[in-house]
Amino acid sequence: MKEKPKKEKSPKPKYNMGQNSWYMIKLAWTSGEKKVIVLSLLSALSAVALNLVNLYVSPTILSVVERKASVTELILTIVVFVVALMFFSAASSYVNTNTLYGRISVRQEIITLLNKKAATTSYPNIYDENFKKLKAKAQEAIGNNRAATEAIWTTLTNVATNLIGFVFYVILMSSIQPLLLVAILSTTVISYFVSKRLNEWGFRHREEESEYATQIYYLDRRSSDLTLAKDIRIFGLRSWIDEVYAKSMAAYTAFQKKAQSVYIWARIIDLVLTFLRNSIAYAYLIGLVINNGLSVSEFLLFFSAVGGFTAWVSGILGGFNTLHKQSLDISTVRECLEYPEPFKFEDGKPIEPEADRLYEIKLENISFRYPGTDKDTLTNINLTLRPGEKLAVVGLNGAGKTTLIKLICGFLDPTEGRILLDGKDIRDYDRRDYYKMFSAVFQEFSLLAGTIATNVAQDSVGIDMERVVDCVEKAGLRKKIESLKDGYETYLNREVFEDAMLLSGGETQRLMLARALYKNAPFIVLDEPTAALDPIAESEMYQKYNEMTRGKSSIYISHRLASTRFCDRIIMIADGGIGEEGTHEELLKSGGKYAELFEVQSKYYKEGEDKNEES
Repeated sequence: MKEKPKKEKSPKPKYNMGQNSWYMIKLAWTSGEKKVIVLSLLSALSAVALNLVNLYVSPTILSVVERKASVTELILTIVVFVVALMFFSAASSYVNTNTLYGRISVRQEIITLLNKKAATTSYPNIYDENFKKLKAKAQEAIGNNRAATEAIWTTLTNVATNLIGFVFYVILMSSIQPLLLVAILSTTVISYFVSKRLNEWGFRHREEESEYATQIYYLDRRSSDLTLAKDIRIFGLRSWIDEVYAKSMAAYTAFQKKAQSVYIWARIIDLVLTFLRNSIAYAYLIGLVINNGLSVSEFLLFFSAVGGFTAWVSGILGGFNTLHKQSLDISTVRECLEYPEPFKFEDGKPIEPEADRLYEIKLENISFRYPGTDKDTLTNINLTLRPGEKLAVVGLNGAGKTTLIKLICGFLDPTEGRILLDGKDIRDYDRRDYYKMFSAVFQEFSLLAGTIATNVAQDSVGIDMERVVDCVEKAGLRKKIESLKDGYETYLNREVFEDAMLLSGGETQRLMLARALYKNAPFIVLDEPTAALDPIAESEMYQKYNEMTRGKSSIYISHRLASTRFCDRIIMIADGGIGEEGTHEELLKSGGKYAELFEVQSKYYKEGEDKNEES
């Protein structure tokens, strides 16, 4: 008989409940939201005060009636309690309303910290599965007002309220038989933990429920997707979708019936224990009335206090349970913010790039292997990018061209070997300073939700408009932009701005060139940014880049060999290393893989040109 695989234990959180609560309190203090702490405490005090007023109002008025006091005293007593109820209700409402804004601000501070971490973390962390999981869980903990980083203030307030109320009620009930307090306390605790265990049945089976819910959601979403409407009709898929949906819904309904039967038992047990607790309290207090002459008003006060005492105990237990769950989320947030950085930043050597200076980059015996793989992507690469040189990196898709560029740009550190900038290991520099050495256009580039000027300058303040215009002019886009109604203030990205301008593929490429020119860094890197264009358009675009970047050290990457033949030197990446090296003409003469691949590609170009001529 096969043994069941052991369930992996969840890793123990780095910080406990007390540490995370203190972290949130310190964050509120240092972020200028000290009022959150004060208002939360005032909220707890006003809630306890309101509860005590409600506890004493009926017994006190009844006591006045029992004493056959004057009507004036009775009215005055009622007025005092009404005023007290109004005051503490208003105070509680005011405090709870005003503390909300501070709690949101504290959560916003954490959002800012997480966004900064995500935007500035060392590039290898982006591939790190542990970091990605932490980041995803941390996002859940900041997503809305009910998320742990904001809801914890409500929980801390409730815990404080219940603890303060518990102390007051213990003092009030100190004259009652201790055994009665033990009975009340024990039945409350047993009821709480039994109900908690049964009510968590759904949580323990959440993966099963999620599976059913995911199936139903998927079918519902797909069946209402207009892009699939034609397929559903052409292939007669409606009956099949209905059948699968019915089965999934039946399974989900059966799961919910089972869950409800468990929850019913939780309610029954709670009801039985509540009845037992109240019976004991009633019996004892009635005994005091008969034997000790306990008045009706005192009977009402103590019996109400028994129920209140139970509520405070349950509130404390429930509050700490909720606080523990929220603490797990906050611990995840803190672990994400404190995730180790493999690169040096502020602790590295500063470097200030000089745009007109020519630098040398040297790769010595470089090998690189991605985490979790059993084979090097690049092996034993030795390469020098000479000052002012135009270097082309070519090869088939998946050969490792982009990985090589990521190493040169400092996004990745080699598994073996080192990368030198003018003879110094780049790992010793502040990596953010090193990034300033490069102007780059990658395969995937982003258009900011902002103006054209913002997208060129990659900034929203301190934009040098003369420089923007000059770079746009060199990129061949000035006529187009200045023909627009708002010119350089025209918005891009329709995900944010409904009236944003849509640029064509070629126009976007020129905008990227203007962006690279504006940065004016010592090195220009183009990592197949024109892969979506046809070969002729790509070649023209690369020539444009070549003209605009004269005097700069440049690296051009492409799997189309004709696009980079203008470069001073070409290296062909194959089998994880540099297979061939030389100028375009030298590589053709050598008759190796480069020449073979160029012949194949040029054949398709010729066929395309012949077809165009015939048409």
